[in-house]
Amino acid sequence: MKGRTDAPQDRGCLVGVIFFILGLGTLLPWNFFMTASLYFQGRLNTTEWSNGTVVVRKEYYFNNWMTLLSQLPLLLFTLLNSFLYQRISEAVRIAGSLVFILLLFILTAVLVKVPMEEDRFFSVTMATIWFINSFGAVLQGSLFGLVGLLPQKYSAIFMSGQGLAGTFAAIAMLLAIASDADSESAALGYFITPCVGTLVTLFSYLLLPRLEFAQFYLNKSSKYEADTTDDLLKERSSVENGKLNGHANGSVTGGSATDGGVAETEVDPDQDGNKQAFLSLEPEENQQTKASVIEVFKKIWVMAFCVTFVFTVTLSVFPAVTVDVKTSFPGKWERFFISVCCFLIFNINDWIGRTVTTLIQWPRKESRLFPALVVSRVVFIPLLMLCNVQSRSFLPVLFSHDAAFTAIMALFSLSSGYFVCLSMSYAPQLVEQKDAETAGALMTFFLALGLSIGAALSFPLRTLV
Repeated sequence: MKGRTDAPQDRGCLVGVIFFILGLGTLLPWNFFMTASLYFQGRLNTTEWSNGTVVVRKEYYFNNWMTLLSQLPLLLFTLLNSFLYQRISEAVRIAGSLVFILLLFILTAVLVKVPMEEDRFFSVTMATIWFINSFGAVLQGSLFGLVGLLPQKYSAIFMSGQGLAGTFAAIAMLLAIASDADSESAALGYFITPCVGTLVTLFSYLLLPRLEFAQFYLNKSSKYEADTTDDLLKERSSVENGKLNGHANGSVTGGSATDGGVAETEVDPDQDGNKQAFLSLEPEENQQTKASVIEVFKKIWVMAFCVTFVFTVTLSVFPAVTVDVKTSFPGKWERFFISVCCFLIFNINDWIGRTVTTLIQWPRKESRLFPALVVSRVVFIPLLMLCNVQSRSFLPVLFSHDAAFTAIMALFSLSSGYFVCLSMSYAPQLVEQKDAETAGALMTFFLALGLSIGAALSFPLRTLV
C-alpha cells in the first residue's frame, strides 16, 4: 500500500474546486428558501382595505415555520445517521439526495407560475421545505464524512463553500430584484438558479471518483480499514491459538497426586511466554478502545453548550425577526433593503467570522472567558427586536435608522460565525485522537439542537415585538 508521500498532485486544484462546489450545494436549499421570504410572504399575506387602512387577512408566520421546518430535519437525521450510513451506500446517499433536491427545486420554480389558494400554497411550500432540507441533512452528513478522508485543507475548502452559499443566494435575489422583469418572472429566474447549482453539484460529485488524487485517498481509506480488520483478526487468532497450546502443554507436564503422594506442578516456559504475550497485548488493545459517549461529553460539554447557545441566539431572531425590519428611506431602496442589510450583510460577515479563526483563536479553549462571551451574545436579541420591525405590537422602536440595524447585524453575524467555528474546532482538541470522531459527532448533534431550539424560540420572540 502506498504511503502518503506517494500521493498524486491535485492538478489544477480540481478536487479542491469540486469540494468547494459540494459545500456550496449542501446549503442551497436552506439559503434560497430563506432569502426568498419576501416572495413567499407576497403570495401568502394577501391584504385588503378596511376603514381606510391595510389589513392582512391571515398571518401565516412563514419565516418562523420555514426556519423550524428547515432545522428539525437536521436534528432528526443527525440522530439517525448511524442507522442510515450503515445501511445505505455513500453514492446512493449523496447522488440520490442531490437528485431529489433538484426535483424539489424544479417543483418550487414551477409553482411560481401556478395560481394557488393561499392555504394550499402554504401547505405545499412547507412540505417542500421539510423534504428538501431532509435530503440536505443526509447530503451534508455524508459529505462531511467523505471530505474527512482527504487532507485537512479540503475540509476548510468544503466549509468555505458552505459559508458562501448564503452570499450566493443573496446575490441571486438582488439580481432578480434589479431585473426589469415582472415579479413573477423574477421569482422564476431566482428559483431556476439553484436548479442549475444543484445540477452542477451533482456532476461535480460524479466527476470526483475519476480524479487520480481523489481515488488515492478514497481507495486508501477503504483498503486501510479492510487491512486493519484482517490484521487484527489474524493477530488475535494467533494469540488465542498460542494460549490454547500453552494450556495443552501445561496439562501434559503437570504432575498428579497418586498413591497419597503430593503433586509437583511444572511451569511450561511456552505456556508462560504465550500468557505474557497475551497480557502484553491487552493494554495495547485497551489503549485503542474508544471512550464512551458520556466520557467524551464530560470533556467537551462546555464547547457543546457554546455551539448550542450561539445557534439558539442566532436562529431565534434571524430571519424571523430581522426580515421584518423596514427601511427609514422608502423608495427604490426599499426593494433592496432586506436583501442587502439582512441577508447579504449576515452571510458575508458570518463567512468572515469563520475565516478569521484560521488567523486568530481567542479566547483559548481552556479560558472561562470563552463561554462568557458566547452567553453575552444574548444582548443581540433585544437589540434586533428594538429595530424598526413592522408590524409590531408591544416594544418601542429605539433603532430606526438603517445604519443602526446594519451595524447590529454585522456584529451579530460576525460573532456568530466566529464562535461557532471556534467551538467546533476546539472540541476535538479536548479529547484523545481516538475519540475525535465521537466528539465531532456530538458537536454536530448539539449544533443541530441549537438550530432547532432557536427556530422554536422565534415564534414567541416575534410575537413579543
